[in-house]
Amino acid sequence: MLITMFLVFVVHALLGVPLFVSLLVTSLVGFCFVDLEMVARVMPQQFFNGINSFSLMAIPFFILAGNLLNASGMTTRIMDVARCLVGHWRGGMGHVNVVGSVFFAGVNGSAVADTSALGSILVPAMRKDGYSTAFAAGLTAGSSLIGPIIPPSIFMILYSALTNTSVGSLFLAGVVPGLLLGVAYMILNAMYAYKHHLPASEKWAGWSVLLRSLLFALPALVAPFIIVAGIVFGKVTPTESGALTAAYVAVYGLLSRSLTLPKLLSAVIETARLSSAIFLIIAASATVSWLLSYVQAPAQFGELIAPFIHSPTTVLLLISLITFVTGMFMEEVSALTLLTPVLWPVAIQAGVDPVHLGLVITFNITIALITPPMGACVYVAAAVSKLDILDLFKTIWPFVLVAVLVLLLVIFFPVLVLWLPQMLA
Repeated sequence: MLITMFLVFVVHALLGVPLFVSLLVTSLVGFCFVDLEMVARVMPQQFFNGINSFSLMAIPFFILAGNLLNASGMTTRIMDVARCLVGHWRGGMGHVNVVGSVFFAGVNGSAVADTSALGSILVPAMRKDGYSTAFAAGLTAGSSLIGPIIPPSIFMILYSALTNTSVGSLFLAGVVPGLLLGVAYMILNAMYAYKHHLPASEKWAGWSVLLRSLLFALPALVAPFIIVAGIVFGKVTPTESGALTAAYVAVYGLLSRSLTLPKLLSAVIETARLSSAIFLIIAASATVSWLLSYVQAPAQFGELIAPFIHSPTTVLLLISLITFVTGMFMEEVSALTLLTPVLWPVAIQAGVDPVHLGLVITFNITIALITPPMGACVYVAAAVSKLDILDLFKTIWPFVLVAVLVLLLVIFFPVLVLWLPQMLA
């Protein structure tokens, strides 16, 4: 049954059928093996149950906050701060790219949005400073992976809804790994800059200019603290935090006249379009997840890795391998929705902390955004840099390797993930 369902899904994906339709057809095929009479009763129910979660409402609010941030021009202010901080280093524009992604991650939580928003600004600037187009586009796509790891994170919200894990703990768990990933990409950029003798992009502007840029960008930089602090200290739910953040950005943008009504309407329409696509995929994935649970796929998977059940690290490595490969061939939201119910019981039985597991799964799903053939961030980076997609896929592997090395650090040293949530518990 599982082999047939997998083949049906792959064929539909290759034919270009919309993803949620492919998932629904795949589940329908699965029901043919179980009991076809259950289709009319179970499929609509599970389709609705998949999105019948208050915490999932946080997703469109965080997407809206990011869209409003771009529409109001706050992204440019964030980039000015990054330039003042690291633009005077050798290979400065590459460092600005990474630091800008760290700042942008604190509001949006979407790697694709990060690539699109920053790539159009930074790829031409990096090329002007002597970077190859392939490296500039690759670094833009790679550093965008910081977005779903540093809070807020759409993937973490979804994992929390599927497993009832504290979203505040998940958000805190992503801070150190996200910063480590940023440092790793800055080291890679520094190696490239020294190898190719790239100069600093600009001279050190001085503390007064840095302070002025920080004050100018403060309204944008405050947003991450609104999100994280409210959730961690139990003042608001993730959904309420997302709504407050979106309202804050909208009100500030309108009052400062950096956000016009047409731009606001455009941001709302884009948010509705993207949120609708995500929720359709989540709902369709829920029907497949229920079917896999009904035929006891988690138990069968548990039997396969039973010899390793006494080693949490080994179990995490196996889960990472499965998630990484699945993410290469499946859209990230559907992969997370399908895999989490199967992998979670086995990992918990092996003694893996649910927060640690959530970070590892999120990290793997995020890396899939820059791996062929489905890497969405690579397609966006290729489009904004006007580079052939096949050429970029050939040169993206150093950035994938850096992310994998940081992932291995996260797996082997759980303290990197759990230290901050435990400290603020």
